Amino acid sequence: MTLDPWLLSILVCPVTRTPLEHDVAANELVSHAAGLAYPVRGGVPVLIVEEARAL
Repeated sequence: MTLDPWLLSILVCPVTRTPLEHDVAANELVSHAAGLAYPVRGGVPVLIVEEARAL
């Protein structure tokens, strides 16, 4: 599932406030600055640090 480009353009990492990159294959939003990948569940980004996995 792809995210709306407009939504992706306004989302930032809650830790570093840097833009997120959508990894379509893994269905995650990746913050390279924080070294975290946030899951996307049912088309909804879950930007909770405790739910993220370390890269």
